[in-house]
Amino acid sequence: MQSAEIDEWVYHECLVHPALLLHQGPRTVFIAGGGEGSTARECLMHKSIRKIVMCDIDEEVVKFCSTHLTVNKETFQSNKLELIIADAKAELERREDKFDVIIADLADPVECGPCYTLYCQGFYHDVVKPKLNTNGIFVTQAGPAGVLSHREVFTSIYNTLKTVFTYVVAYSAHVPSYCDVWGWVLASDQPLMNQMSSEEIDRRIAQRIKGGELRYLDGPTLYASTILNRTVRESLQNEKHVYTEETARFVYGQGRSVNSFTTH
Repeated sequence: MQSAEIDEWVYHECLVHPALLLHQGPRTVFIAGGGEGSTARECLMHKSIRKIVMCDIDEEVVKFCSTHLTVNKETFQSNKLELIIADAKAELERREDKFDVIIADLADPVECGPCYTLYCQGFYHDVVKPKLNTNGIFVTQAGPAGVLSHREVFTSIYNTLKTVFTYVVAYSAHVPSYCDVWGWVLASDQPLMNQMSSEEIDRRIAQRIKGGELRYLDGPTLYASTILNRTVRESLQNEKHVYTEETARFVYGQGRSVNSFTTH
């Protein structure tokens, strides 16, 4: 499952809007992945946005979604969108311009998959961080974050970003079509959530977003998403693993068995 029309807006609002709302005035965005167009769609809801570069490696997915996902047709036709079919890492490396926000809307890191290296410390340190403007913000989808699934990659991605950026915030939400709680991680060298009230978030939504509101997120919801249950919170605090190409962890999905004890 990559995306379902019935609830994809939950995932994409959580991926996009926290970073753009916490930024003082985002104008430029780079999207790594995002081929279905929904991440760019949510970015275009911000009145301040002037340019979005979306780089996805899978041309077939982009063509299919731009043709058949009617909800995103206007997005693909926007003159603010620069669409590039290429490897996102290589594209970021070759570009001379920098961005206010970089969004990693990537496939999950799976063994032998095409993009697990884009969750590595080297990518964050050597590629992402140098391409952020001053006070820029990076956000990545970070895989399943449920009680039984959060240690696959969520805690590792969080800890890895802590080795690169000064301020890192993990947050989560339930996405019904994923059959689990899902995780995202914000990272920046500027203060993030602790510098802004939920009332200020609501004010920014009303002022910045076309239409003045979102379907899922508002100030209280965003703050609530950062308050994780004790099990996940302690795992994040205690995580020591740093994600590299040599020490990569992977998402195995719902078919993986879980060791457990049953008492009677």
